[in-house]
Amino acid sequence: MTIPIADNLLRVRHRIAAAAIKAGRDPGEISLVAVSKTHPWDFVVAALAAGQLDFGENRPEEAYAKFIEQGGAASPRPRLHLIGPIQSRKATIALTCRPVLIHSIDRPKIARKLNGLAVAAGVTLDVLFEVNVSGEVSKFGFDPDRLTAALPELLALPALRSHGLMTIPPFDADPEAARPVFRVLRQLRDQLQQAWPQADWSQLSMGMSHDFEVAVSEGATIVRVGSAIFGPRTYPT
Repeated sequence: MTIPIADNLLRVRHRIAAAAIKAGRDPGEISLVAVSKTHPWDFVVAALAAGQLDFGENRPEEAYAKFIEQGGAASPRPRLHLIGPIQSRKATIALTCRPVLIHSIDRPKIARKLNGLAVAAGVTLDVLFEVNVSGEVSKFGFDPDRLTAALPELLALPALRSHGLMTIPPFDADPEAARPVFRVLRQLRDQLQQAWPQADWSQLSMGMSHDFEVAVSEGATIVRVGSAIFGPRTYPT
């Protein structure tokens, strides 16, 4: 089956713009990350041809195979976002993927590991701190209080540059069920912005295919959309 990726992208962009306008926001404030995890490089090529530049991958090894080995010479150059949890043993490959943003700094250990590798490589990594707002056991991320306690150490790491927060709410068929989670993340960001004004807290990465319009209405600046663009995931995970 052929996936109409260009048409799907256009529909998603229109929906983002409509949600932003309804919320009294500028649609230009919201970035779309097309989540290409488990989908083939050909799908990324089709999205690039339709003007999409930002792509999200969960696993560093898949990201490396797709965006470095297969797509290293792609033009225009895609911007890779690492959106899944990073195991310490995968930190080196995560760095070599050259991500424009890591959304999933979910514990001090991985922050320290990535910082050490980035210092050695002479690069700076732009990151978001993942927050498990709902406390769902299956989710990764900092408890809000633990993030607050860890921030003095995290913000002092010289090769990590904070840009804000990310969350994934519990799945519910009703998109409105995610609204309280998105609202708490925005409120937490506002608190952190007051407490640590020296850091950049401008980005809120929240909202996926079934709930991104709710996320936009609650202040998302980055939405991560996969199946609404690329179709259902029928490829091995």
